[in-house]
Amino acid sequence: MKHLIRHCFALDLINDPKLISAYKKHHENVWPEIIASIKDAGIEKLEIYLVANRLFMVMEVNDGFSFEKKSISDHLNPIVQDWETLMWKYQLELPLAKPGEKWLLMEKIYELN
Repeated sequence: MKHLIRHCFALDLINDPKLISAYKKHHENVWPEIIASIKDAGIEKLEIYLVANRLFMVMEVNDGFSFEKKSISDHLNPIVQDWETLMWKYQLELPLAKPGEKWLLMEKIYELN
């Protein structure tokens, strides 16, 4: 059995129902190259949840995953860059984000065992 590590992230969308609807529509047909880049990075499972304009992403990664390697790979992949540019039309940085920073890693503060 694989040991997966879970990471959770938050991001906001621009609070406009038409933009939120369009963002959801894009995620009904994520480009195959984006899915390949996610899987190639060692991400085994990825889910995005939405409430109002707040997004929550759960990512489960294998031992081969590295945030640094994923960032470099994404930066060098023109199709990933095109997807990210498209997504920025809908996304809104959280107030505490650094310029250009999107998904913020969340701190786990509780787990029921």
